[in-house]
Amino acid sequence: MKEVTEVGKLKEGRFIIVDDEPCRIVGFSTSAPGKHGHAKAKIDAIGLFDGQKRTIVKPTSAKIEVPIIERGSAQVLAIVSNNAQLMDLNTYETFELPIPINLRGDVKEGVEVEYLQALGRRKIDRVKG
Repeated sequence: MKEVTEVGKLKEGRFIIVDDEPCRIVGFSTSAPGKHGHAKAKIDAIGLFDGQKRTIVKPTSAKIEVPIIERGSAQVLAIVSNNAQLMDLNTYETFELPIPINLRGDVKEGVEVEYLQALGRRKIDRVKG
């Protein structure tokens, strides 16, 4: 799911969609309007799922897609190699997600984690507690 917003209303820490990839904004700067044009915004963003840095330049009045990020809590049921089998604590749905490299030592059976869901994809974001 996604929404549309104006580029000029964005801030660092918010999310946008670049090349069909939900991204977190890590840098946002605007230039003054030119003689014949509009003020431009330069946006540096990092992909939520692939970690790639992307940069776009758009007029501040242009429209841009913003992903609807849902957060959920899940309990780790089992760990199989670098994947965690999780159970959502609200819906009791079970699913499997890869464990991010920076969380490999912290994700253990029985631990509660927070995951992000955007554009039909999920990712473990952090370990709770």
